[in-house]
Amino acid sequence: MFSNLKAENRAALIGYMPAGFPSREECFQIIDAMIAGGVDAIEVGYPYSDPVMDGPIIQAAAEISLANKTSAADVFDTVSHVASQNVPVVIMTYWNPIERYGVKRFAEEIIKRGGSGVITPDLTIEESQPWIEATNEFGANRIYVVALSTTQSRLELVTAQCSGFVYAASLMGVTGLRESVSSGAQNLVDSVRQKTDLPVAVGLGVSTAEQAANVAQFADGVIVGSAFIRKVQEAGSLQEALENVKKLASELAEGIKSARRPEKNI
Repeated sequence: MFSNLKAENRAALIGYMPAGFPSREECFQIIDAMIAGGVDAIEVGYPYSDPVMDGPIIQAAAEISLANKTSAADVFDTVSHVASQNVPVVIMTYWNPIERYGVKRFAEEIIKRGGSGVITPDLTIEESQPWIEATNEFGANRIYVVALSTTQSRLELVTAQCSGFVYAASLMGVTGLRESVSSGAQNLVDSVRQKTDLPVAVGLGVSTAEQAANVAQFADGVIVGSAFIRKVQEAGSLQEALENVKKLASELAEGIKSARRPEKNI
């Protein structure tokens, strides 16, 4: 996907949605609406009771998903649903669910279901050996998160173990809607690019077409989660949620496409 979009001179729009929110079947429909609106890849969230990186909007969605008794099987079924549409899909999960499911088994299942890899926000490189071995065995991409506080030496260490892409957190803090994207995001992307040739996708805080266009000028991917979830939370019906999610995806996609479009001569 990243190679294809690079040839088109544009960044990827990556949309996040927790599995099982607001229900299993409705989640599938919402993801379909995101894709119909122009999302290039899907990040399936594995709902977790202690999400250290997630802000209040995603936490509230995860609580509903957990109340629905969303299981690992439901998460993988969501991956299968996305993959069946030939859309790239990854899981974002904390380490505990992987360990509980079985490290090798989790890496095998993501590939068996048509997924590309896993984003692990709380897994450190020092504790990654079992995960590295399992993902190497089954060919799953390891996507680690780097932040503005990550030192140059640590950037080198982390990016050396990444595959697929590098997740660059654009701000210090948790996920959520922001008035603007941190000015340090571009510096972080530039620093990552000095360490690796992998694509770099920026997440945390992107919620509008303008913000997406700004990030798309310097990043290979733009990750949006809370803004999509809020559209679902604020909707009075499933139909309204689907329409609003599709509209937001379309606006974000157009913002990204316009980011590197040459100015017309006046």
